Amino acid sequence: MPTPPIRSFRQIEGLLDPSRPVVTLFSGGLDSSYLLLRLRQLGLTDVHAVSVDLGEDESSAYKQQIADALGVTLHILDRKQEFAASFVAPAIAAQAVYLGIHPVSSTLSRPLIAQAAVELAGELGAQAVIHTANRSQNTLRRLNGALSLLGYPGLYGSPYDLEPVDRDAKHAALRSAGVDLLAGRAVSGDSNLWCREFESGILDDPENHAVPEGMYRWSALDPHLAADTVSVGFEAGLPVTLDGEHLPLVDLTAALNRRVGAYGLGRYSGLEHLDHGEKVLEIREMPAAWLLLRSYRHVESACLDAELIREKQHLEQVWVREALEGRWFGELRTAAQQFIDICARRTTGQVTWELHVGGAETRAITAPRPRYLRDRERWEEHSIALETAAHAAPQPALA
Repeated sequence: MPTPPIRSFRQIEGLLDPSRPVVTLFSGGLDSSYLLLRLRQLGLTDVHAVSVDLGEDESSAYKQQIADALGVTLHILDRKQEFAASFVAPAIAAQAVYLGIHPVSSTLSRPLIAQAAVELAGELGAQAVIHTANRSQNTLRRLNGALSLLGYPGLYGSPYDLEPVDRDAKHAALRSAGVDLLAGRAVSGDSNLWCREFESGILDDPENHAVPEGMYRWSALDPHLAADTVSVGFEAGLPVTLDGEHLPLVDLTAALNRRVGAYGLGRYSGLEHLDHGEKVLEIREMPAAWLLLRSYRHVESACLDAELIREKQHLEQVWVREALEGRWFGELRTAAQQFIDICARRTTGQVTWELHVGGAETRAITAPRPRYLRDRERWEEHSIALETAAHAAPQPALA
């Protein structure tokens, strides 16, 4: 029978051996810092905080300060290239947008974070992988789902599931322990090379929310920018060129976040459902995603039959649902991915955009084996000639 997940601090106290290693997921934020403090207070002596760098905001030096102050070992794992190649690229091909509202983000990062933690736990012989998601965060089922599907044999889960701790209480406890680096944070944030995301705190109420302009970094508008053109090229479904220059996806994404974001593009706000159907507000900025997802659909439309695209659109939402619900490593998402990959093999081409403050329009869509017409009148003449010739051909005699 599978071991039930950790859901409270009381469970940690009763289940964990204080002398054996424990791995925690560490973002540098309030929840993960407080978890480290509680583990140390419970007498655990071999705590390993793992931070998976996917292109996030928090600096390594900042995280090291917290880890040193709390007496834990910090592991910073650079997985940016793997994240781009194995999670972001498939999401672009799958047009991974939640209910048409916003591109998914933490849906992509959580499986890789869980995988990295499981690998480290195996190397250390750790008895548990503990994270800090709470029941008002979709991360709870995404991490637990990934850890389960990966077959991690130890204990795992979040003590905040059944035993949440007030933000003020967490701040006070950390201050008493000499950690006051987190003061003044008004929201919870999550970031990677694909997205910067904000929620909770001053953004709790969907009926009354406004994001302080200073929170936006990639999409901070420069109102004096002149119009600019940018070309993105795809080969077999992968974004590979920017203005004709071949770039790794990590670098291409970073460049587009700056160039597209300067026009104030790529901001999203909307609701996302929790495990039992309730909705929470999430705010994002994703300038590169804004352009790349649209560019991909244009190139795909130039290369694929319309009926194939219609069927793919259905499977795209299956893909999104499975990933969103914590089943990235499950069979159904993998099966949907295979269909999407077959479509991607024929998706090669380039889109040129004209960017201006507040919007963008295509200026060229090109493909080496296109289905589009460049001269309608000539096509009509040719089509009519073919049909006329077919009718004029002698018909075979009946037996």
